[in-house]
Amino acid sequence: MNRIGLGWGLFAPLGCVVVIAIGQLLFKTASAHLDFRRPFAEPAGLLTLMVALALYAGATLVWVAVLARAPLSRVYPIMALSFVLVPLGSYIVFKERLGLGYWAGTALILAGFMVISVTRAR
Repeated sequence: MNRIGLGWGLFAPLGCVVVIAIGQLLFKTASAHLDFRRPFAEPAGLLTLMVALALYAGATLVWVAVLARAPLSRVYPIMALSFVLVPLGSYIVFKERLGLGYWAGTALILAGFMVISVTRAR
């Protein structure tokens, strides 16, 4: 990450992934409180949905700034971490169960990162 720097090449994309994962957890929270036939009947659910959408919008703007500074092929693999963080967050926040498939998939994602980073270093 010498040319693009750690900020735009690693920290900003990681920040986007974390914010998007939080947004997903908020979407799940909102879904438990919203009745789309009467969306204004539950203001807390609607507010949660709006916060999630605002987080997504902010993350999108940061992502566009990242793409202006870094090659997509270099930073996009970081987005795979959302497949790790969202289920982990659902385990922590909603007490959802994580099976062996989740842990195996997480190991494969991390192995993929290692393969990508080794091939990029050469």
